[in-house]
Amino acid sequence: MNLNKVRKYGIFVALLALIIFFTISSDAFFTFGNLINITRQISMLGIAAVGMAFVLLLGGIDLSIGSQVSLVNIIAAWLMAKAGMNPVFAIVISLSVSTFYGFMNGWIIANIKMPPLIVTLAGMTILQGAAYIISDGVPIFGFPESFSVIGQGYVGFIPVPVIIMVVIMLIGSFILNKTYFGRYFYAVGDNEEASELSGINVKKVKYLVYTLSGLFAGIAGIVMLSRTNSGQAIAGKGFELDVLTAVVLGGVSITGGYGKIFHVVAGVLIMGVLSNGMVLINVSEYYQLVIKGLVLLLAVGFDSYQKHVANAS
Repeated sequence: MNLNKVRKYGIFVALLALIIFFTISSDAFFTFGNLINITRQISMLGIAAVGMAFVLLLGGIDLSIGSQVSLVNIIAAWLMAKAGMNPVFAIVISLSVSTFYGFMNGWIIANIKMPPLIVTLAGMTILQGAAYIISDGVPIFGFPESFSVIGQGYVGFIPVPVIIMVVIMLIGSFILNKTYFGRYFYAVGDNEEASELSGINVKKVKYLVYTLSGLFAGIAGIVMLSRTNSGQAIAGKGFELDVLTAVVLGGVSITGGYGKIFHVVAGVLIMGVLSNGMVLINVSEYYQLVIKGLVLLLAVGFDSYQKHVANAS
């Protein structure tokens, strides 16, 4: 069996199999309205997945993405509803916070040499706590009506969040395929020491990758706030695992150096179809968590097995 072909095309076969299964299982699944609904549901996942893909390509990980979403959600909500700030300024300030936080992640990992897992795990707790402190654990409501366009608006029949996701995925793909920095992501993820010896400024690459991850997580948080019309300190709880699963399912190696945004799109679609389909056929929320965990385990297991086979040969 050619593992590279399985990696490249298996994701699309799995997606097709899921669509067929849920189409047979539920009359409500393969309808125009539900398919549009799925694309809108996955938009936040897709936006954050681009940042996570960059981080994994580098050989790192960002477990704080869900908490970044929660914090941006709460900051923007508080600025608009409590401080009466114009939505544009509230969005700029909120995104600046998540972008700066992402930069600090990169700075700490690059300069202090702390493991990305520990840095972002600590960040996950810190940011979640900050979101609770700002909101007092109470949902925040009452935003200007114009703000709802970001998460609830349409251009024709296409939801605005889907357009935002597509634009960010195109930007992500452009960075990876058409810029020097994109090539550096692969090089550093494949062999950091060799990259440094060949003249690549590894620190700068790490700054950029984690900064972009923070920015994209922040945008996902703004879209989520606009869609739900409610600022929640737990808005991004568990979100990082969905993002990580989608990216690894999309073929981005957990150990770095391999992956494409095009395949990540398929991973995001699988997560969207799976979540939507399980709700339609009344799978318990507890079983949904078990199934998603198993999917992540299988995706990482396949990645590790392929690496083992490649190293052995």
